[in-house]
Amino acid sequence: MDFFDKTLKLPFSKRTVSIKYALIHSAYWVLITGFFIYEKRYLIYKASMPYFVACVTGRVMLLILIAYLNLHYFLPKYLLKKRYVAYFMAVILSVIGYLTAQSLFDYYLYGYVVGPMRNSDLMQALSYNFFSTLWYLGLMLALKLSLDWYGQQLIIQKITVEKLNAEVNFLRAQVNPHFLFNILNNLYALTLKKSELAPDVVLKLSEMMEYMLYDSTDARVLLEKEIAYLNNYMELERLRLNHQSVITLTIEGEMTGYTIAPLLLLPLVENAFKHGVSKQTENSWLNARITLNKSTLAVIIENGKPPTVVGKGKGGIGLSNLQKRLELLYPGRHSLKFEQKADTFLAKLVIEL
Repeated sequence: MDFFDKTLKLPFSKRTVSIKYALIHSAYWVLITGFFIYEKRYLIYKASMPYFVACVTGRVMLLILIAYLNLHYFLPKYLLKKRYVAYFMAVILSVIGYLTAQSLFDYYLYGYVVGPMRNSDLMQALSYNFFSTLWYLGLMLALKLSLDWYGQQLIIQKITVEKLNAEVNFLRAQVNPHFLFNILNNLYALTLKKSELAPDVVLKLSEMMEYMLYDSTDARVLLEKEIAYLNNYMELERLRLNHQSVITLTIEGEMTGYTIAPLLLLPLVENAFKHGVSKQTENSWLNARITLNKSTLAVIIENGKPPTVVGKGKGGIGLSNLQKRLELLYPGRHSLKFEQKADTFLAKLVIEL
């Protein structure tokens, strides 16, 4: 727990407040006291120090009493329960009590202690004290509402972050079974052919599973590891297709030191294989280009498209998942576009890392 979030028990009360609350309110009353000291400093010379101290102390203590009666008693008991008339009457009565005590003291101080050097007018004292009281009560109420609003914003922000984290974790959890489903299909196809490449597939799959189990659970991973993972996946697909397709991966830029959310690049390549390369019987191809310019990552996946468009069927999980994760993880810092031509399909992802 943060030091400022620790609680203190209020004297003469069962309530507790945070240290932050106590410090903010203390600073407020120090400023108010400082203002009255500055305003009434002439009393040191006109009426002596004891009267000066009594004037400032009495005014501040009465204001503190009426302010916290309003905040901790009238507000929760009347205003928050929509008992507006009762709240209004309670505030008026408390103000009248303050005015009576303060104005009588002012009348005595300026009429009999300071003497003819100051004008003594009871109505003037009442008017001054009434409006100054409303002003300071308004300031205290504004301070409370500001603190409450700030606290509510922190709670909303915390809930929003937790909700986003939960959504991201859910979406990321969907990637693993989706990926395994495709890879196991590939491995099954190789075993049916009794291919000698099956052991290589198992080895690469083991390396990829290590990444998925230990690295991809982090919020961010090294960009070079993510690209190595993607390269392994493309190698697995190349083995499955038995070199019947032209598959290339070009990497430009220095990737060292940059991080990215895990498993973001795979869905684009998966989609290209599933709906492009795997659907073509001949002349299938896929070109992947990954470039990093300063902190801008651009991923372009282009592949040949079969003559007839085949429906997605059970597909589409990867790309819809990717779009949601990008919106959550890189809001306003990404661009995902698709371009479809007669015989080619292009996907372009740009992320500000």
